[in-house]
Amino acid sequence: MGSKVAFTAMEFGTQADYDLLFAGEAEKADDFAGRVLGWLRDMDTESPYQVTRLEHSLQTATRAERDGADEETVVCALLHDIGDILAPANHSQVAAALLAPYVSERNHWIIKHHGIFQGYYWFHFAGGDRHARERYRDHEYYQACVDFCAHWDQPSFDPAYDTLPLEHFEPMVRRLFAKEPAPFF
Repeated sequence: MGSKVAFTAMEFGTQADYDLLFAGEAEKADDFAGRVLGWLRDMDTESPYQVTRLEHSLQTATRAERDGADEETVVCALLHDIGDILAPANHSQVAAALLAPYVSERNHWIIKHHGIFQGYYWFHFAGGDRHARERYRDHEYYQACVDFCAHWDQPSFDPAYDTLPLEHFEPMVRRLFAKEPAPFF
């Protein structure tokens, strides 16, 4: 990167400074999908599960697609655990934040809450409350998140499952992140 802004504190920035920053951000955004795909590939390492975290994500997306989910939902299924790369303790919220500017309110809510909903299957083994998801019982997306976990997420640890490869989903990921993101302000 050649050009630099003139300011040392944001309050002193000029239109020219911010135009330079916006152009740089636009360049980075052009390959955001490539970076996300790279993070997925980074999940292809040994784990205590019978499959890698990448294989789990691919299985989840494969199940969603085979159940007739729309493309945005399939990509959300693929990326639901992408937060494991940066923040395993709150991976759901990280994945939801990554997806928020590109997906529907419904899909964002499901991804943001899937960790608590998935806990139904294992929290009691760690001394937690497997029914923690019940606090959301009256939410309009409650059942959709239950279904996401029951049909796609929790059964996707099977090394014998006929899982589609990442290359199958790559064009979908690229289309999702090619959309104009919702503004954050």
